[in-house]
Amino acid sequence: MSSLAVMGQAGARRLATGTWRRFMKDGRCFTTSASHRNASSSPAANQKTPSYSYVVVGAGSAGCVLANRLTEDAQESVCLLEAGPKDKWLGSSRLSWKIHMPAALTYNLCDDKYNWFYHTLPQAHMDNRVLYWPRGRVWGGSSSLNAMVYIRGHAEDYNRWQREGAEGWDYEHCLPYFRKAQCHELGENRYRGGSGPLHVSRGKTNHPLHKAFIDAGQQAGYPFTDDMNGYQQEGVGWMDMTIYQGKRWSSASAYLRPALGRPNLKTEVHCMTTKILFDGNRAVGVEYVQNGEKKRVFADKEVILSGGAINSPQLLMLSGVGNAEELKALGIPVIQHLPGVGNNLQDHLELYVQQQCTQPITLYKAQKPFHMIKIGLEWLTLFTGYGATAHLESGGFIRSRPHVTHPDIQFHFLPSQVIDHGRVSSKIEAYQVHVGPMRSTSIGWMKLKSPNPMDHPILQPNYLSTDIDVWEFRECVKLSREIFAQSAFDPFRGPEVQPGLQVQSDADIDAFVRRKADSAYHPSCTCKMGSASDPTAVVDSSARVLGLERLRVVDASIMPSIVSGNLNAPTIMMAEKAADVIRGRPPLVDPGVPVYRPPTLETQR
Repeated sequence: MSSLAVMGQAGARRLATGTWRRFMKDGRCFTTSASHRNASSSPAANQKTPSYSYVVVGAGSAGCVLANRLTEDAQESVCLLEAGPKDKWLGSSRLSWKIHMPAALTYNLCDDKYNWFYHTLPQAHMDNRVLYWPRGRVWGGSSSLNAMVYIRGHAEDYNRWQREGAEGWDYEHCLPYFRKAQCHELGENRYRGGSGPLHVSRGKTNHPLHKAFIDAGQQAGYPFTDDMNGYQQEGVGWMDMTIYQGKRWSSASAYLRPALGRPNLKTEVHCMTTKILFDGNRAVGVEYVQNGEKKRVFADKEVILSGGAINSPQLLMLSGVGNAEELKALGIPVIQHLPGVGNNLQDHLELYVQQQCTQPITLYKAQKPFHMIKIGLEWLTLFTGYGATAHLESGGFIRSRPHVTHPDIQFHFLPSQVIDHGRVSSKIEAYQVHVGPMRSTSIGWMKLKSPNPMDHPILQPNYLSTDIDVWEFRECVKLSREIFAQSAFDPFRGPEVQPGLQVQSDADIDAFVRRKADSAYHPSCTCKMGSASDPTAVVDSSARVLGLERLRVVDASIMPSIVSGNLNAPTIMMAEKAADVIRGRPPLVDPGVPVYRPPTLETQR
């Protein structure tokens, strides 16, 4: 979900990207005489250029996994290209506190140092608002910017993928890869992993407002779940987080950093990949710009795009893969007509229901300079205290109405007030719940603005464009208010801050949603996985781009449809599974895993 945390920063600041750095070439070079159909502006084909088994574009949630798993085979080599910098402080060996201190996450939403800083088109159904879409541009990608919430989604999300044409991506084939990736502090069971590289933990603050939220949810009639990533997603309970020993545990921490010493892994940063190079319909490498210099790198086996739901389809289109008519209109030579590229854009929208707190126990004081210094010093010396958490330690999943088979509304509770993505400091002692529908029927698209790779693409999510989405958000507000009205909050409840007591009618609630709902930062599905007979599909069930050879996409863009929860954990799972496919390994499977079903579908709870 969207950001939050203790150490907010007033006002958005746009910073220039850091100094471009070059790595020295290693010895793996070869002479090529291949001709590349869309690389006429590239250096001469017989110029020496580096070659690797795999070229992976994007060191984000998926790319870091692939870099690690593919280089486990000593005979293979990987070149990992990242548009942004390392996750370190000013080029030193020290990790950047702005990334690795969990409570500092809002700092990176305020500028573009580690952030693509995207924005949507004006949204016709949201009072023509332009919505802000931060996306990670740094080692770890958005796992270095997110709120560190670890949510897998529901088993039925993956069974739905199978029905949508993603053969072999049902729950029994995905759960083993969630386990393979995970090292949960509570230990291993049939649902949790206990020895993977991705550390997952529970909150340590024991804040009374988190307990009040969980108690209030049960008083409202919802079950308690002791693991919303395990047998039972439905209900309220404690959240899992990608935090380890008080530090953010991004995919760079989990997967990339342990592999950096391998001689068969090459990493490059500050690389803007501008084009995939083709020989006929075979991908043979990529072209990129680093420090103002145009470069190329070749792949002996495959090019793998892991730039995420915006950058991967953008690079495909820039390279001539997409809707042929639209590419021709921009003067881009067509390599493969795939009209699904950039379409099927899905996201989670959310809003905050806020309540003033009558006791001085929220994070309001923690955002004052004196307290921020104390919190920062404790974290820098001990990695403990309020700096060691993003404070989203409780939450839940419920169904919006009868006959919904699995939860379609998600809650994240925060003992603080968030304003403008955390870019404005909170004004009062208050607490809030982030709430939104999980399976929106509003589908969007993205297109190239121009053939210039430096231009951000056009992003049109079409938020709130269906009646059911409007109704579900109205229910989100009403159901959140109902939880806040329970007796567990009696010792803390002050006046409602947002929407406010004056907002009661359906029309007023709908107007509030249009004014205040915002992206939860979960764009996905723009390179949909499906069968070759599906005209909207972009990749097959092995993540291979349809109609082309030696080219895959592995990231959140290949989801056939959005899952019921945050996207970092599913993206890492997908990369783990794709790595086995690429390496020719048999898929892991765990048939017959029990999954909770509500006692009745005749009622909402």
